[in-house]
Amino acid sequence: MKLIIAIIQPAKLEAVKQALTEVEVFRLTVMDVQGFGRQRGHVEVFRGHEISVNLLRKVQLQIAVNDEFVEPTIQAIMTGGRTGERGEIGDGKIFVLPMDECVRIRTGERGSEAI
Repeated sequence: MKLIIAIIQPAKLEAVKQALTEVEVFRLTVMDVQGFGRQRGHVEVFRGHEISVNLLRKVQLQIAVNDEFVEPTIQAIMTGGRTGERGEIGDGKIFVLPMDECVRIRTGERGSEAI
């Protein structure tokens, strides 16, 4: 079992959800987050003054999958989250973490059965 954490642009959320549905991944958690990487923010003008905006709005997805769904999930996120054919800085990142245990609260099922 793995926990996949993906940070994507908010505008790409619907495309990523559609791509995940196509590979039969239906369960995910979505959170609004802020951060920056290579983009390092941008400058905006507010009431005539330039303001440096360091934290950019992003969306974080958390998806728990069994091992056979790891690669299809990664490919779906890349397909839906990439800007253009080659992608651009700011498209996001995907992290794959080992997951020791999963427990379904309702039934008490554990492990891959609970996902």
